[in-house]
Amino acid sequence: MMMDIPLRLLRWAVHVTAFGVLTIAVVTALREDRVAEAAGGLLLALLYAAGPAIEPRPLPARVWLGLVTAGWLTLAVTAPPFVWLAFPLLFAYLHVLPLWGAMFGVSALTSTAIIAGAWHAGGLTLPLLLGPGLAAVVTTLLALACKALRAEMEQR
Repeated sequence: MMMDIPLRLLRWAVHVTAFGVLTIAVVTALREDRVAEAAGGLLLALLYAAGPAIEPRPLPARVWLGLVTAGWLTLAVTAPPFVWLAFPLLFAYLHVLPLWGAMFGVSALTSTAIIAGAWHAGGLTLPLLLGPGLAAVVTTLLALACKALRAEMEQR
C-alpha cells in the first residue's frame, strides 16, 4: 500500500502539469488577442478534466484520449503555447493504451510536437528537436517503471 502513494502523487502531478500548461497557453492566447484559441483551450481543459472519471473503462478512455488529442492538435497548429501540452499527454498515452499503441502514440505525438514547434518558430532548431524527444524518452521510462511498481505491488 505504501508504494501506491507515490504513484497517486505522480498521477496528480501529471494532471496539475497539464492544467498548468493549459492555463499558461490560455493566458498567452488572451494576451495575444486569440480569443478563439483561448476558448478552445478552456474547452480542452474541461474535456481533459473528464479523464480521471472515465479512466477505469478502456473503451471510453480511448475515445477520451482521441478527443483530447484532436483538440490538442487543433490548438497546437493554431497557437504556439498549446504545443507544450504534448508533454503531459505523453503520460495519458502510456496510461490509457496498451504498450504497442502507447509507443506508436508517443512517437506520433512527439513528432507532431516537434513539427508544430518548428513550424511556429519558422524552422527546426536543436532545442525544438531534443526537448520533445528527450521528454518522450524520460516519460516512457518513468511510465514503464510505474507500471512495473504497480504490478509488483499487486503481486504482494
